[in-house]
Amino acid sequence: MKAIVNINNQDRELIFEPHEYLLDVLRRYGFLSVRRGCDTTSCSVCTILVDGKPVHSCSYLAARAEGHKITTVEGVEEEARKIAKLLMDEGVDQCGYCSPGFVMTLIGLKNENENPSDEEILDYFMGNLCRCSGYVGQLTAIKKYLGVK
Repeated sequence: MKAIVNINNQDRELIFEPHEYLLDVLRRYGFLSVRRGCDTTSCSVCTILVDGKPVHSCSYLAARAEGHKITTVEGVEEEARKIAKLLMDEGVDQCGYCSPGFVMTLIGLKNENENPSDEEILDYFMGNLCRCSGYVGQLTAIKKYLGVK
């Protein structure tokens, strides 16, 4: 199959099999920030933005991407650096494997709710698993990024 997909503000022609998930196709095309975690949508490591909203690319068929705007960390490098610094400042950067999915989820939250409560933040990040650091520091970093007190 072929599809024209806007990835990081650039139209790209993708070739893929009908059964392929967007995670595998994006990685094949060099978007290596999109990582494989659980393959069951439970960890959010594979999170990308589709039309500005977080989506698990491990369960999103590539054929569905046609006509949509896909964003990966490669398309938001400046924002990703800001978020990474905040995470490092809070001591919750550790191995970094989950960071791309975390960054994309945070940008999705900002797109949808710039002034969330602690409860709304925790609910939004419910599926973002990190085995190296605690979630208190992550919450602090998220609130600093969003400018929420």
